[in-house]
Amino acid sequence: MNYNDTVNWMFQQLPMYQNKGKSALKKDLSNTHKFSEHLGFPEKQFKSIHVGGTNGKGSTSHMLASILQEAGYKVGLYTSPHLKDFRERIRINGKMVSKQFVIGFIKRNKTFLTVNKLSFFEMTVGLAFDYFAKQNVDIAVIEVGLGGRLDSTNIITPELSVITNIGFDHMQFLGDTLEKIAAEKAGIIKQNIPVVIGETQQETQVVFKVKAETTNSEICFADELVEEVFESDLKGSYQKHNIKTVIQSVSVLRQLGYNISIPNLKKGLLNVVANTGLLGRWQVLQKHPLIVCDTAHNKEGLSYTMTQLQAESYGSLHIVFGVVSDKDLNTIIPILPKNATYYFCKPNVQRGLDAAVLKAVFNSNNLRGDYYSSVKEAFSCAKSIATKDDLIYIGGSTFVVAEII
Repeated sequence: MNYNDTVNWMFQQLPMYQNKGKSALKKDLSNTHKFSEHLGFPEKQFKSIHVGGTNGKGSTSHMLASILQEAGYKVGLYTSPHLKDFRERIRINGKMVSKQFVIGFIKRNKTFLTVNKLSFFEMTVGLAFDYFAKQNVDIAVIEVGLGGRLDSTNIITPELSVITNIGFDHMQFLGDTLEKIAAEKAGIIKQNIPVVIGETQQETQVVFKVKAETTNSEICFADELVEEVFESDLKGSYQKHNIKTVIQSVSVLRQLGYNISIPNLKKGLLNVVANTGLLGRWQVLQKHPLIVCDTAHNKEGLSYTMTQLQAESYGSLHIVFGVVSDKDLNTIIPILPKNATYYFCKPNVQRGLDAAVLKAVFNSNNLRGDYYSSVKEAFSCAKSIATKDDLIYIGGSTFVVAEII
């Protein structure tokens, strides 16, 4: 199999949450542990940082990787989902894993993967850990895929655990209250391993403190400790929360013996995109008209990006918008601007919500616009209507952004 055949097999072989939702999820880590043993426990061969949370964990992971690179470390970075190429998920010092390694890994392990019916995510985590071990990384930043306690990445024993914040997302899997969701996210807190919490929230603070106490883990809340926020090339006012989380995480890493200077920290924050290849975070695609895309897709994330939108100057506002079918629209509609023209679309994944359905719900809530047969058609129409002084925002789902950039 060539690279495309290999990745297509990975996508098609078994249900995958990214496309199908709940049917793809496993209720324990037995498959991941079994695969790890088959591979020779690669996650034990490198040091790691584990990053979870509802919003900001991707940006935070990339910032930490960039800073560690500036400090001279060989840094693995595992994130999900990807936007354009599967290999975006697995990088070392910003360079994606080679197509040849992906092909070889699947070829070597295909019988095991098939017999044990591993999910897409389980095999991808194994691939990443095997790659980092074989490449002898100094440290790897590992982003949680979904939740924490039962996430396939949660077989690592990291140097540091980081939880950015807690919001209402994936409630059908993680629980219907912030406390329940926090308990799942807190599952990445390990015995005697320090943990940094990004944002102090009344409903979740006690959950993390109790978990940290039971695991004898030193815990701190970044927003209570960090006062000065340095500039980053990741724009959007919401990034200040992630930057505080990163600064406090670096402080803890220093205490653990990592040699990271203030210049390393500042330079790392200013060169996240160049060092790691991160896409889709308040990414400016064009200036006149101003075209911005952002992968924010839940109430908390969209609240931040909508605040950023309000701070921009423009003539008229055009919003290309699509979501997945399990999205609770009632939580996000109230925070979306009513003074915008909407271009409703369905992302090209099985979980995508039909654009006509999205239009009907939004129209009934006084958010006006038409629906289109594809994301690209919706975007093309917005561009044809917008003047040079207007603003076009593309979002609602990672998958919508992926089809544009």
